[in-house]
Amino acid sequence: MVQTNWRIGALSAAMLMAALAVTPAQARVTRIVIDNSASAGTIDGIAYTVVRGRAFGEISGSDSHNMVINDLALGLDADGKLRYETTFTLHRPTSLAQASGFLWHDVPNRGGVINPTTVGLGNGDFLLASGWQADNAGATAIPTVHSTGTNHWVAVPMAKNPDGSLVTGKVLGRIVNRSGVASQPLNVGGNPVPYLPASLDTSLATLTSHTHETSDGVVTVGSVIPSTDWAFAKCDAATPFPGTPQDLSLAKLPGSLPVHICLRGGYDSNLLYQAVYPVKGAYVLGAGIAAFRDVGSFFKYALKDDLGTDNPLAGRVVKSSMRGSSQSGNFTRQFIYMGMNQDEAGRKVHDGAWPQIAGRRVVANMRWGQPDGVLELYQTGSEGPQWWTPYPDVKRGLPTGSIFERCNLNGTCPNVIEHFGSAEVYALKMTMEWVGSSANADIALARNVRRYYIPSTTHGGGAGGFVHLPPATGAGCPGNNYGTGTLRANPMPSTQMVSVIRSAMRQWLLSGILPPASRYPTIVGGNLVEPSFIGTHFPTGVPGVDYNVFKPENFIFPVFDYDWGPQFNFSDATGVATNLPPAIKQVIPMKVPRIDADGNEIGGVPTVLNMAPLGTYVGWNSAASGFHRGQVCNYVGGYLPFAKTLAERLATGDSRRSLVERYTNHAGYVAAVIAAADSAFSQGYLLAVDRDALKAAAAASIVLAP
Repeated sequence: MVQTNWRIGALSAAMLMAALAVTPAQARVTRIVIDNSASAGTIDGIAYTVVRGRAFGEISGSDSHNMVINDLALGLDADGKLRYETTFTLHRPTSLAQASGFLWHDVPNRGGVINPTTVGLGNGDFLLASGWQADNAGATAIPTVHSTGTNHWVAVPMAKNPDGSLVTGKVLGRIVNRSGVASQPLNVGGNPVPYLPASLDTSLATLTSHTHETSDGVVTVGSVIPSTDWAFAKCDAATPFPGTPQDLSLAKLPGSLPVHICLRGGYDSNLLYQAVYPVKGAYVLGAGIAAFRDVGSFFKYALKDDLGTDNPLAGRVVKSSMRGSSQSGNFTRQFIYMGMNQDEAGRKVHDGAWPQIAGRRVVANMRWGQPDGVLELYQTGSEGPQWWTPYPDVKRGLPTGSIFERCNLNGTCPNVIEHFGSAEVYALKMTMEWVGSSANADIALARNVRRYYIPSTTHGGGAGGFVHLPPATGAGCPGNNYGTGTLRANPMPSTQMVSVIRSAMRQWLLSGILPPASRYPTIVGGNLVEPSFIGTHFPTGVPGVDYNVFKPENFIFPVFDYDWGPQFNFSDATGVATNLPPAIKQVIPMKVPRIDADGNEIGGVPTVLNMAPLGTYVGWNSAASGFHRGQVCNYVGGYLPFAKTLAERLATGDSRRSLVERYTNHAGYVAAVIAAADSAFSQGYLLAVDRDALKAAAAASIVLAP
């Protein structure tokens, strides 16, 4: 019996024998199972059906397409193949006669369900989503009964030594902004660290407290906590230290996660706690990326699986594009970098790729990788080339490379459209993609790449609308328990530009119509500047701003050049990180977009709310409390409304003009919106339907209404 995952059990021997009996030399998806099918309602007047199922596949250990997978040789069965099981969902027109032939292959974010209305499915397109994140924790946990559940997962084997034992090593996890006597979980990006301790003996591990960490990487260590004062256990007031020991049984299902630490005397919210501990059992994470490749290839090219089950899309797919947002956008970039857009038969898997609000490559192809990481301190993700054309990495001493370096060798690079916003600049370390590690020159774009910067936006864009004074509640800060920001949520939307891109990708691939020209800030254009109060010329006297946030220790999250140790590949971000925590060899310089006198960004695509502003829209926020108080509050933006009248702004010393000074009255504001909408439309960065909707919404608003 072949183990697909050491904690899940095994595939049935009968199924595997049947699959092997008909499997040709080319390894790929060998079997699909439809678990359920239902009506998905009507989208754009077309009735849709949604199908959920699982794909079973195998990866050849000797095929050159797979050699990039970290630890591949340690996950093979006796016949030289690695086997996986992964979920998929497929939305398709109920009547295939109404199908467009265009397939979107969506990348689930942390295993989440893809909502077809949210991603704008229509036009008779197909929507496929499938698992890739193989860490089996949190939302990617594999259910006891594989045919149940709604989230996406992929089951891959664990790496084994030649003697059959599981590989061992160590990992790092952190506890932030938590207090009390109850035990606390080790989190990465708000989700469980996906690796159980190899032993409950805390003398083999280290738990350290930090009293302070700056945004630019200066750490103030509090103390090393004696091993007798903490335990891998769950505890609370009713079950005090040392609590109930963590269950380390290898037969345990994902319910044994997350890893909890019980601390004698409880936790102090003024401290950060960092654990480095030995682990046993590393998933072959890169196999999950290959599984995503194989599922995309199957639905695009196959007629049926090896057991005769028909491909529901057989012969219907004309063009396809993968698409992912945030973590999933990082995956999209990693997928291309690894050369996974070519399947084992040598075919191009996807014609297009759309990484959204993603400035790095996801950490899903190294031993002990933590794909849920969001580039907080001591997290990988910015290693190696992040750019699309060959460019030297002089600052870090790495060879010239690009995300396209593998697919350029065989002509399988997709057409790429990428878009970003301001929050990716300030907290997700994105501008290194534009200017390299030396940050002194613009890197040229490849001819098959379009780049759009949506200025002054929070991560993923805000709620939109024309509201001058939304509730004053601070925005929630994402990541590992960062808390709440001091500034209101940033409403600057990206929705309208996303609609433009979605339409542009379809036309580019189906009809050869080129998308609008790339639009983003550049050094040569004078729109990328130093990340400081002086560099950005942020306006003075803005109510609600603590100007200490502009200090280097508080403001932007830079890329750190970590020393992960001799077993780590610093270009591919593969291998094993043995230095935990890693030393920071140097801090990589960042750039930020230039701003106008109002504090709103210059140099991106034209957007209506940026051209007819009601306040200052920033891609950063300041943590209101907790361990990170006063620092950039991870990847969330903020909003600083203008004063309504001249008298109001003079009373606060605000240097920004008031609404009345700008627009006079409601009619004046509506006129400004109309002019902005017409301008964005004429330049190709706004669809007609959205132009008209924005004009109507402005007219219906109460901005400066009598």
